[in-house]
Amino acid sequence: MRQQSAAQAQVHDAGPADLPRASLSLIPAVMVSASGFLLFAREDRLPGFLLLAAALVLAGIISRRLVIDLALIAVGLTAMSLVPITTDISTEHMAVMGTAMILAVGIPYAVSRFVTRDHAIRFPVRTGQPWTRAEKWYLPAVLLIGYALMPVYMIRTGVYNNWPAVSDPEGIARLFLGTNVLGIWDELFFICTAFTLLRRHLPDWQANLLQAVLFTSFLWELGFHSWAPFFIFPFALLQARLFTITKSLSYIVSVHLLFDFVLFLVLIHAHNREWIDIFLY
Repeated sequence: MRQQSAAQAQVHDAGPADLPRASLSLIPAVMVSASGFLLFAREDRLPGFLLLAAALVLAGIISRRLVIDLALIAVGLTAMSLVPITTDISTEHMAVMGTAMILAVGIPYAVSRFVTRDHAIRFPVRTGQPWTRAEKWYLPAVLLIGYALMPVYMIRTGVYNNWPAVSDPEGIARLFLGTNVLGIWDELFFICTAFTLLRRHLPDWQANLLQAVLFTSFLWELGFHSWAPFFIFPFALLQARLFTITKSLSYIVSVHLLFDFVLFLVLIHAHNREWIDIFLY
C-alpha cells in the first residue's frame, strides 16, 4: 500500500485541540469553491471576486497557513477568470488563454517552491511505483466509457456546436492540441494544486468535493453544458481519488487524455458526419 503524504497525515492525526480549527477552515474553503462557481459557471465576476476576497480575509483570521494556501488557489481562479474561457482555437485566443493557464499553475508552484519552501505543490510524473493491474485495466475501460458516453452527450444535446467545426488539417491539429493541453492543465490545477492545498487543511472527502465544484464550474464555462455536470463532477472526484492512491500525475493525465481523445474524435465526426462513423448515438 502506498504511504500517506506527510501533509495529509497531519490532518488525520490532528488532536482534539486542532479539530475546531479544521472545522473553521472549511468555511473559507467553501467560500473559495463557491466563488469559482460564480466566476465560471455563473460568470458573475463582481460577486465572485467579493466572495473570494471575503474568504481570504476570514482565512487570515483563522490561520496564516490557510490564507496562504487559499490565496494560491485564488491566484489561479483570478488568472483564468480574467480571460475568455472558450473553445476558440485561433492563435490569438490560444495565446491569451494559454498564458493565463501558465500563470494559474506556475505562480502557486513557484511560491510553494521558492517562497514558502514547503514544496506542497508537486507534479509527480515518475514516482518509481509501477501501476497496479487494476490501474492498467482501468485505462482501456476509460476508452469504452468514453465511447459509450461522449457521442450520446455531445451529439444528442447539440453541445458539440460549442466547439469549432474543423475539416482542414491545420484546424484538426489545433483542435487536437487544444483538447489535450486543456486536459493536462485541468489535472495540474484542479488536482495537483487546488486539491493538494485544500487537503492540507480538510479531510480528503471535503477537499475533493470542493475541487470538483471548481473543476465542473470551469468546464461548464468552457462549453460542457446540458447534463455534463452529472458526469464531470463524478469524474473530478474520481481523478482526485486516483491521485491520492497512485500519487502519480502521469496516471491521472493518461486517464484524462484517453477521454479527451474520444472527445476529439466525436467532435470531428459531429461536424463531419461521414468521417469516423464508428459511434452509436
